[in-house]
Amino acid sequence: MSDYGGGGDDDYDGGMNDTFDEPAPEDEDPGYDLLNGEQGENAQGGESTAMDVDREPGTRTDLGVVDQQRQPNKERITTPYLTKYERARILGTRALQISMNAPVLVPLDGESDPLQIAIKELAQRKIPLVIRRYLPDGSFEDWSVSELITE
Repeated sequence: MSDYGGGGDDDYDGGMNDTFDEPAPEDEDPGYDLLNGEQGENAQGGESTAMDVDREPGTRTDLGVVDQQRQPNKERITTPYLTKYERARILGTRALQISMNAPVLVPLDGESDPLQIAIKELAQRKIPLVIRRYLPDGSFEDWSVSELITE
């Protein structure tokens, strides 16, 4: 009912009888089925699909898509220093792991704070985490925390 009492909304049913058509199959993305592991008509007859695992990373598929799986650079070009952002994320991640009862890798001297334990592990280079640094060309470098300079 409206505020002025006109009764103009008496015929509204709340949209309960609305029907919606399903999208036509040609409107859907053809690669969706392949990414979800479903095989359609195009994948029959021995044709290769996006799910082939015997191809080398970086090769093109029949769909013309380059594999997203990249290999780390063999020769490192980034700095060997741990940045303050990486340090904050490493300490926070390790402190969370310790608080969730992960094994502590250094002897405890009465510490009970997970962050203090993580700082002690970092000082002794015992944190079992790897930092992945992405480069502008899409490649990346993996650095172990024990390899980085933390001064």
